[in-house]
Amino acid sequence: MIKPMTKIIFFADDNARASVLEWLNGLPKKPRAKGIARIFRLEECGFELRRPEADYVQDGVYELRWALGRVNYRILYFFHGREVVVLAHGLTKEDVIPASDLKIAVLRKRSFEQNPIKHTFQTRLDNE
Repeated sequence: MIKPMTKIIFFADDNARASVLEWLNGLPKKPRAKGIARIFRLEECGFELRRPEADYVQDGVYELRWALGRVNYRILYFFHGREVVVLAHGLTKEDVIPASDLKIAVLRKRSFEQNPIKHTFQTRLDNE
């Protein structure tokens, strides 16, 4: 088994909840499976993952994306050394990230950088 290039970490809020993971687990089966596959690709490829699967957004934040029908699913993340920290999520019918989602991601990025231990949600993602 090849060791992944990066380790995936989900951001934990002040209540120790990982809203991105809760959102992902609440999606219908098909978009959830596609999202989990994308996360595993990110873990495997790290910085080398590119469009159309991933892209740089701004302020050190990247997006991981997939689409089903007319719905675009997005997960916002950043790199912290060899770790990928998943910050925020969203789904839209547009091709752009809502400014509110990006603002949340940037604020969470800063919080994580100030206290990584507090904001690390301990879990393993199941590939079901």
